[in-house]
Amino acid sequence: MDERADKRMLADPAVDAPRPSVRPARKGTPDAAFDLWLQRGLHAMYDDIAKEPIPEELLRLIEQDRSRDGKP
Repeated sequence: MDERADKRMLADPAVDAPRPSVRPARKGTPDAAFDLWLQRGLHAMYDDIAKEPIPEELLRLIEQDRSRDGKP
């Protein structure tokens, strides 16, 4: 994926990003406990940041790049 496609995905949440195929761990396995610990830890650290609005300057730069490409 090129840099411009990355920017479009950031600017347009309707664009589906490719997701790695990860099998969920079965309950009761050591991996399930680690996965749960990791998920909770990441949410605790980054949920507030992920909820912040995108800075206006960044949105302006993305729109400027889009108009330079000639794509809507």
